[in-house]
Amino acid sequence: QVQLVESGGGLVQPGGSLRLSCAASGFTFSRYGMRWYRQGSGKERELVAAITNTGGSTNYADSVKGRFTISRDNAKNTLYLQMNNLKPEDTAVYYCYTLRAGVNYWGQGTQVTVSS
Repeated sequence: QVQLVESGGGLVQPGGSLRLSCAASGFTFSRYGMRWYRQGSGKERELVAAITNTGGSTNYADSVKGRFTISRDNAKNTLYLQMNNLKPEDTAVYYCYTLRAGVNYWGQGTQVTVSS
């Protein structure tokens, strides 16, 4: 049974940092690309960052380039999102995601709130 469990969200002031984690289980993590998405209140879910199975290639939304870093530790079956210089517009629920055997898998999400 595939499980994705996010953690690390919280309340942070503008300019601050957070690191999100996504613990994966129930599948061979090292074989699959992973993504982070986010969904702000009243907004559509949007892709934030993606990483290949080996971690050798990454992609970012223009809105987070230079501030966010996606990474993974295949030995720990864990995906990360380091978020620096956070802005109020980064406020959202953040989800990790993978596609396996044609099925979409989502975590339950972790809330990130950027406010002074």
